[in-house]
Amino acid sequence: MTRQRQAQATAIGLLAIGLWSGLALSTVAAAGIPPFQLLTLSFGVAFASGMIALVVQGRRALSRLRQPRDAWVLAFLAIFLYHTLYFYALSAVPAAQASLVAYLWPLLIVLFSALAPGGGRLRLRHLAGAALGLAGAALLFLDDDVASGQTVNGIGYLAALGCALIWSGYSVLNRRFAHVPSDMLIGVCGAVALAGGIGHLVFEQSVWPRPLQWAAILFLGIGPTGLAFLAWDHATKHGNTPLLGALSYLTPLLSTLLLVASGQAPGTILIGISALLIVAGALLASLAPVQRRLPKVAADRASTG
Repeated sequence: MTRQRQAQATAIGLLAIGLWSGLALSTVAAAGIPPFQLLTLSFGVAFASGMIALVVQGRRALSRLRQPRDAWVLAFLAIFLYHTLYFYALSAVPAAQASLVAYLWPLLIVLFSALAPGGGRLRLRHLAGAALGLAGAALLFLDDDVASGQTVNGIGYLAALGCALIWSGYSVLNRRFAHVPSDMLIGVCGAVALAGGIGHLVFEQSVWPRPLQWAAILFLGIGPTGLAFLAWDHATKHGNTPLLGALSYLTPLLSTLLLVASGQAPGTILIGISALLIVAGALLASLAPVQRRLPKVAADRASTG
């Protein structure tokens, strides 16, 4: 794999990070829709829009949905279980604390990638960048943590930790299927929507969405649960995995800034400090390694001697 191709794939991963930053704001707009129903509708939109794109491209594009079973199982379990555990964590413990624990996945990606065959090489700058990002993400939720009075629920925190382990593990293991086209995830979205529908029928009462909720559902389906997964799939298969893990800390930063700009969250000095830490961490992790070279005269002597 060339450096240019890896850099392009990593840049595509930034698209997913940007789309996921709108997840919190759109979820707030869809408040009142039961979790499994929201899962069904948003992933249903992702599946429908993706299938339209494949049909337009023709039968050859549709054939890309036929991929190895292992790739299907890994993607389905990661996407469905992540959202199921995340929804439970949000209902069992304070949302800010659950989000903080769940957002350990970027740090875990950076660390796990060093253990994965064929993964990126773990460098000191990746660890330092991830540590800065984690500190910044923690500050983003500090006010909510202090103000929260909800009862501690150990299972809820374990569910949030499960989110971090599932998504980081998926992001690293997904590199084993670098030969599988990302279009396969369109079919996975359909399977997730179906599984969510079963959960909705068993555990929830249906709620008819209002116009604003429909708009949020459409955005979720096209963006955070649609294009974002396709972009992330391509990036984790062909991009720089440790760098992607560190850059993922931009998601809670951008998400919080959108909430502040829309009036859904207060702007505080902690958010400003968090912004500096997260951006500094991302920049530090993205620095190119220094190439040590012998001076030209010394190199010539070494080659002739």
